[in-house]
Amino acid sequence: MDTGLEDLELRESQREYLDFLDDDQDQGIYHEKVRSMVSEGQCRLIVNINDLRRKSEKRSKELLKNAFVELVAFQRALKDLVASIDATYAKQFEEFHVGFEGSFGTKHVSARTLSARFLGNLVCVEGIVTKCSLVRPKIMRSVHYCPATKKTLERKYTDLTSLDAFPSSAIYPTKDEENNPLETEFGLCCYKDHQTLTIQEMPEKAPAGQLPRSVDIIANDDLVDVVKPGDRVQIVGVYRCLPAKQGGFTSGTFRTILLANNVKLMSKEIVPTFSADDVAKIKKFCKAHSKNAAPDMATENRLLFPEARIPVFQDVFEQLSRSLAPSIHGHEYIKKAMLCLLLGGNETNLENGTRIRGDINILLIGDPSVAKSQLLRYVLFTAPRAIPTTGRGSSGVGLTAAVTTDQETGERRLEAGAMVLADRGVVCIDEFDKMSDMDRTAIHEVMEQGRVTISKAGIQARLNARCSVLAAANPVYGRYDQYKTPMENIGLQDSLLSRFDLLFIVLDQMDPDSDKEISEHVLRMHRYRTPGEPEGAAMPLGSSVDVFATDDPNINESAEQELQIYEKKDNVLHGHRKKREKVVTMEFIRKYIHVAKLVKPVLTQEASDYIAEEYSRLRSHDQVNSDSARTMPVTARALETMIRLSTAHAKARMSKTIDLGDAEAALELMQFAYFKKILEKVKKRKVPEDSETDISQRQNPDSPRSLRKRSRVSKDDDDVEMTQDGEECDPYEFTGEGNSQTSQRSRPASQRSSQKKTVELNQGRLKVFKTALLNVFKATHSQSVSVPDLLTHINKGQDEEFDQSEVNLLLERMQDDNQVMLSENVVFLI
Repeated sequence: MDTGLEDLELRESQREYLDFLDDDQDQGIYHEKVRSMVSEGQCRLIVNINDLRRKSEKRSKELLKNAFVELVAFQRALKDLVASIDATYAKQFEEFHVGFEGSFGTKHVSARTLSARFLGNLVCVEGIVTKCSLVRPKIMRSVHYCPATKKTLERKYTDLTSLDAFPSSAIYPTKDEENNPLETEFGLCCYKDHQTLTIQEMPEKAPAGQLPRSVDIIANDDLVDVVKPGDRVQIVGVYRCLPAKQGGFTSGTFRTILLANNVKLMSKEIVPTFSADDVAKIKKFCKAHSKNAAPDMATENRLLFPEARIPVFQDVFEQLSRSLAPSIHGHEYIKKAMLCLLLGGNETNLENGTRIRGDINILLIGDPSVAKSQLLRYVLFTAPRAIPTTGRGSSGVGLTAAVTTDQETGERRLEAGAMVLADRGVVCIDEFDKMSDMDRTAIHEVMEQGRVTISKAGIQARLNARCSVLAAANPVYGRYDQYKTPMENIGLQDSLLSRFDLLFIVLDQMDPDSDKEISEHVLRMHRYRTPGEPEGAAMPLGSSVDVFATDDPNINESAEQELQIYEKKDNVLHGHRKKREKVVTMEFIRKYIHVAKLVKPVLTQEASDYIAEEYSRLRSHDQVNSDSARTMPVTARALETMIRLSTAHAKARMSKTIDLGDAEAALELMQFAYFKKILEKVKKRKVPEDSETDISQRQNPDSPRSLRKRSRVSKDDDDVEMTQDGEECDPYEFTGEGNSQTSQRSRPASQRSSQKKTVELNQGRLKVFKTALLNVFKATHSQSVSVPDLLTHINKGQDEEFDQSEVNLLLERMQDDNQVMLSENVVFLI
């Protein structure tokens, strides 16, 4: 009688579920979903439990409480509906599955809160996937043929991981009832995919001082291989216990598992969602900052109308690199290199099997507290796929691949390391110098070939690891010693250094002006509060509101909002001074980089010739300039580096060709990264007193003694002002302040006296001179011109010619107005 009552209840619930699914007369949502499932050849329907709650509250409560019986009824109802739509399709699958999403309320749990009261319930568990087993087939139905009796025997198999109440015996038949041997018809047998996952609770939600807990998940059919280790997931399934037998007896403790019916990824999307408006904004932004956007007009306006606040033109590469990590002050060239790393070069696979990598690798070496780790964190949040590791926290096999033993079968298998998981992404390695040499050599092959070759324990495998490496390290002595060569400070092998495209030495230099700017910047960061954060005491950790649903209701609102290109002005965050500088939002940069990476620029002949010429000049730098030493060896890889960097620069402009300007920008980055000046230590016993003070003044031009000397000389009109003799100009030095100060001090006293005599300049002559100077810059297509050439060009076609002293006075006036810069008899346009 009980079984008949149960069958009646099952049929009743099956009819209600069929009414819910067959909503053709109503809105027709699930009827359409079933039709699309049939057309796509799938066997799993995802149902939102909120819709079921609105239609039948009784069924939704029963489903959450008594999941096994209800799921069987639901799946039968789905099979009936599929049979009514397409009868032949319904026969192709043994069973159709139902997955759930929506709000689970108290049934939305983590691995820690999953307790015995949830057994038999439908729950939603959040966590991080830590282990994935191999996908293996599991038999569902076997067919056997007996040659003696010419009969066919069929047997179905169910175990505790299926929804059936009574699992069948797991004995595989080899003989029939009369002891006749049976042959298995493997072609008629039916199998399903089977995989075991382990998910761990999220570390930010674990209580302080306790280890995170984990739970085992069983995934079948189409849910296998949906996730990989490291993914943050929400898994909806039925919580079940399995009795464990020891010596033929069932012990009192049970192993619990979760039978998954829906897996939802919570990780950040690899591909951002684009609307047509987003793409239009990206194109408009690129065109507005292209160099064709009338740079001559901007130059003319700056020269003729210096008092007008006209925004300084910035190309797209400058604008994007300035917006990278806006919370970090300075580091302009490093930010440009980071942008190149995110964009990447062009990967080339030749017909003979040679692969030329397109990934850009960067190494930051420098003093403590110069924001190396913060720059790494920014790349982690910006790059679509990025894996963080640290030097002591990772071994060589942890970075590449490890051979492990499978717990279930005892077989040897491969487990992917960080670099394999970051394929087509970025690996950020902090504390790179703390790694042992054995572990460091493991990444040599990955950095150049882009793959990991394993020959261990009878396993021969080649795994793809085409990733960029961004590493941060401290020098050998903890702080950078400026009296030693860069190679002695870095302390890494040349074979490893040559695989890095750029190596930046980041120093903590003591300069009162820059220290003041940094302190203002840091204090603004600490004063900043996010909108909506209450004033007063800090909120306790983990007090934010948890969303007990598989879909966050706020996500749709943020997706519907239009893409903001620039961040809103905040005086606390951005300061009051640089009002004209706009910062591009992180979301826009992420989308812009995704679009720009699709462009594949081609080298032009002009750029190729320039790169070849500059490469040979870089190689011969040591013979020419003994003042600065190389930070890393210049090998043939440096030539490929120049090509990769110029390609990334062209991608930022979304150009189809790599022009001369791209190659020049790449060379500027390389010259900044490749050379470092070495200071000479003062030997007190051997050096005479006068030359010693001269050297000390040369190293510290702002010392009190040199300042007194300079002021004494400037008072005397007949004397010539002292210069910092012996200081050669480094062609790879990028600070223009020292040169301009030197040139001002090296100007003879006669010019200064003539300048004093001239009370005021004729405004008409100044305007004529500015116009003529603009024409010279336009004619030469350059940003700099020497004074003798300038004099020749300016006096062409002039009624009243300019003489040398007048040109010097006019240039002085324009330099005071910050319109030009005069350095070593060369005029630069600012």
